[in-house]
This record gives sequence, structure tokens and C-alpha cells, in this order.
Amino acid sequence: MSEREHHQVVVVGGGTAGITVASQLSRQMSQADIAIIDPATKHYYQPLWTLVGAGVYPKEVTEREEASLIPPGATWIQDAVTEFYPDDNYVVTRGGKQVGYDYLVVAPGIQIDWDEVKGLKDAIGKDGVCSNYAYEYVNKTWEFMKNFKGGQAIFTQPNTPIKCGGAPQKIAYLADDYWRKSGVRDKTHITFALNTPTIFGVKKYADTLEKVIERKGIETLYEHNLIEVRTQSREAVFENLKTGEEVVRNYDFLHVTPPMSSPDFIKESPLADEGGWVDVDAGTLQHKSYANVFGIGDASNLPTSKTGAAIRKQAPVLVKNLISAIKGEPLTAKYDGYTSCPLVTGYKSLVLAEFDYDKNPQESFPFDQSKERYSMYLLKKYALPLFYWKGMLKGKM
Repeated sequence: MSEREHHQVVVVGGGTAGITVASQLSRQMSQADIAIIDPATKHYYQPLWTLVGAGVYPKEVTEREEASLIPPGATWIQDAVTEFYPDDNYVVTRGGKQVGYDYLVVAPGIQIDWDEVKGLKDAIGKDGVCSNYAYEYVNKTWEFMKNFKGGQAIFTQPNTPIKCGGAPQKIAYLADDYWRKSGVRDKTHITFALNTPTIFGVKKYADTLEKVIERKGIETLYEHNLIEVRTQSREAVFENLKTGEEVVRNYDFLHVTPPMSSPDFIKESPLADEGGWVDVDAGTLQHKSYANVFGIGDASNLPTSKTGAAIRKQAPVLVKNLISAIKGEPLTAKYDGYTSCPLVTGYKSLVLAEFDYDKNPQESFPFDQSKERYSMYLLKKYALPLFYWKGMLKGKM
């Protein structure tokens, strides 16, 4: 017989969303019995990996011990959930434990699918092929950027949802900036291949980014999806999403944003929609089929960008509605789709895109945030990491 335990609230996932929700809940419900299920020993502030890849920070500054972030009074079950039984209100872990709950918060994050691009898993981290999307490879981006002597540099964005939708182009802008300073830009052709027909989904910010691309002389391959990396011949193979044709490009430097999806254990669960994402109401974050289940963050099917800033706005809505559900009251809090994307355009410039479900700008500062600003770069470099560690993860904002 498997081991059993029960908690009032079980949070699946100890990343940004899970820790933020658990911290806010523990602050607002001092007697709450909260358990967090997550196997990780380390926690990472991933938005800074763009700057790590560009040589601004060592990667170690983005890492903390997971144990140091578990809110006081919460139980940490250091294991991975493998199965959900929402009709019977329990989950099963890899270690065989059954964990029962009164309420469930599903926040496992997103899964990186290196295998979905043929040859990528073997190529990554070697011979100019790099990615800022993994702690173990992010230093390679800087190593290859720093040692680059010119040639064909390609940056990709896949035909799947991804976390931090602006990151694939940010590193291209930083590489251009660095290679100009190091004197190799005039010997370099930069290509940004992306899945969408435009550079960004909100016109106000896209207008600025198109000018950035023009100024920097970056070639854009719109509606192109990377399907293979051929290391022997140093070729990147793309599918033209409009025509279905194969497009082959030689590379000397290749920064890959890998395909991503909902974690497999979510896809295979009763909580998933047809696309495999946690099926929640876009406003209340309550599951559409199970009233005592809530979803938040990258694994949910919320139709907005998957960013930490989105989670910052989602968490208070979920917590308020969860407390209302516990009290048997109506769920009145609503999430409007707010998300933010700090688009670094160089080592001293940034466009701070903030918008909602309807792609309307929802800006925090009393000036035009579509303009490139040094002040906004400093915000990303210094202030946002502090807000994250000292505020958001502590349940204070």
C-alpha cells in the first residue's frame, strides 16, 4: 500500500508561480495547511539568463536553494507528481506517495522539448550551438559570442508557446551590440528566424522593434521554424510555415530557442485541455471542470505570454479566489491577461512592453515605454531581480 498524507491546499510546482502562491496564501491564511510538491533542489531566476548569455552576469547569481524559498509553515514534499485523480482529490508522486487535498493549485511550469528539433540535443553546447534556455548551457552563449570571429549568426524562435516570448530576439540584439564593440560585426551576417509573421504581437512595440532590426542590419525570416541542426555540415534546417518548403542555412553561431510544451504528466491528466495545457477560466484561474482546482503560470492555457510578470498579476487573483472558494463565497477577482516583456535592445537600452489579453498596452510608468531607454535597462538589470527574490517570492507583491 502506498504512503498517504493529506493537506488543505496542495501546490504542484515550486517554481515562480508555486512559491508565489504558497507565500501569499501563508501570509493571508496563517493557519492554512499548505504543501508544495517539487523535486528540485535549486530555484532559478530565469529572466536574467539573457544577460548571463551576454556576459553581464555570472550564472550563479540566478540560483538559490529551493529549501530557502519554501514559505514558513508550508510542507515541502521533495518529489515529482506523476498522476492526478481530481475526482477523488489526490495526486500520486514518483515515489509512490498519495497526497490528498481539499484544494489543488497546479503550477508546474513549462517543459523544454530538446528532442523536437532533430540533432539539437547532441549539438547543444558545442561548436557554436547554444541556448539561453537552460542553466547548464547559458554560459556557452557568452563563450561562443566572445570568441566569434565573424560569419553566419542565426537566432531562432520556435513554432510553439515559449516562456518569455521576447528572449529569442533579445540575445540577437545583444550579440549585434557586442560584435560591433569587438570589431567583428562588419564580417557577420545576423539572421533572426521566427515562427510569427511579425516581430512582436503588439503593434506599439513592434513598430519600435522593426526600427531596431533595420538599424542593426538583422535579416528576419518570418514564419520559419527550425526543424533540424546538422552539425557535420553546420547547417540549420527550417520549415517555411507558409509554403511547407525546407530552407537550409549555414551557420557559424546558432542560438536556439527550443520548442516547449506543457509537461507530459499534465498532458496525460484529466486536467488538460485538447492542447495539453491546464484548462482554467481566463479570468478566475479556476479549473473549468473541477471547482477545487486552480491553475497558474506557464502550464495553464491562459491566452497570454508566459512570463514571471504575468504570474505576478495572476497570483493575487488566484489566492483571493481560492480563499473565497474555501469560505464558500463567489469568486470575484479577475485576471485581465496582463503580462510584461522587458525587450533588451542593447547593453544600455530596453523597451518595456506591458499589455493585456486584448494586446492593449498597460504601462506602469508615466512615459512612452515603446521608446528604448537606459533607465528601463537598469530596471531589468538591478531592480527586477531584487523585486523577485525579496518581494514576489516572499508573497509581498
